[in-house]
Amino acid sequence: MSEQYKDQPIISWGIIGCGNVTENKSGPAFHKADHSALHAVMRRDAAKAADYAMRHHVPRYYSDAFELINDQAINAVYIATPPKFHEEYAVAALQQGKYVYVEKPVTLNVDSCKRMMVAVKKYDGKLTVAHYRRALPMFLQIKKMIDEKSIGNVKTIRLNLFQPDDTSLVANSEVNWRVVPEIAGGGLFFDLAPHQLDMLIYIFGKAIHYSGISVNQSKKYNAEDAVAGIIHFAGDIICNGNWNFSMPDLVREDSCIIFGETGYLQFSFFGNEIKWVTDLVNEVFNFIHPQHIQQPMIQKTVHYFLGKEDNPCSLEAAFNSLEIMQSFVQMKPAIPKP
Repeated sequence: MSEQYKDQPIISWGIIGCGNVTENKSGPAFHKADHSALHAVMRRDAAKAADYAMRHHVPRYYSDAFELINDQAINAVYIATPPKFHEEYAVAALQQGKYVYVEKPVTLNVDSCKRMMVAVKKYDGKLTVAHYRRALPMFLQIKKMIDEKSIGNVKTIRLNLFQPDDTSLVANSEVNWRVVPEIAGGGLFFDLAPHQLDMLIYIFGKAIHYSGISVNQSKKYNAEDAVAGIIHFAGDIICNGNWNFSMPDLVREDSCIIFGETGYLQFSFFGNEIKWVTDLVNEVFNFIHPQHIQQPMIQKTVHYFLGKEDNPCSLEAAFNSLEIMQSFVQMKPAIPKP
């Protein structure tokens, strides 16, 4: 624990939804972050909640989310459930005076997000969205290079994410709720695109205009599996994005290229390498991500809750990426008239 916080109150966490995504990416970081401790976990299956608590040295476990929220030893709640439940649990936690850290996508749709914004103001609360790439050194380096005009003024961005429907980029779950729109908001696009769109917004600012379309090519489930869109950022920067989750196994592409006046930056949102190319430079930066990849963001969130830093990702900051995704998914191809 840092000396500067030794006399400060500790942030005592409860996790709602201690599934696979929390096993390594986030869960252990609540113990390891400065001035932070994991006090309780919740999962509907009490046996699995007990097992998680035992393995991760957590004092309490629950099978009811509201029992965890009402635990007086907890002052912060991490909501790691499917998006369908984010609003309900976030509002309940804010009503109890708890701080909230909520997974992405922040919720099912923009109307739900607006209601969450109202709740934060109504209860004078603090809520951070888990867009954790905002705190990772690799993406901070990309932002720094763009800000310093390492490739001159940016002209266009090309983003491709092509994967089979069983992509390893999403955590395993007993039921594939990520392709059920009523639970997830959309398909795999809704689960993975927030990582990408939020970082572009973090680097380039709020999108000015956007237009997209989605289709269901495989017909394996009731959500979109192919999405294409165009986003206009300030400075007349155009981003072209394509996502497809019905590709054959041999097609797995995760690529983003930011083209500027003097060169380009190329990287993978789910990788650890940046390629910088200009007439004078051809350099590759390699990064080793933290063992618990959310730990830097969780640390910033703890500092925000303690009043030591600004909010690393507010609801307002996350709203724009949700707007873009929803507009792409809602737009379907026109049905030709007979």
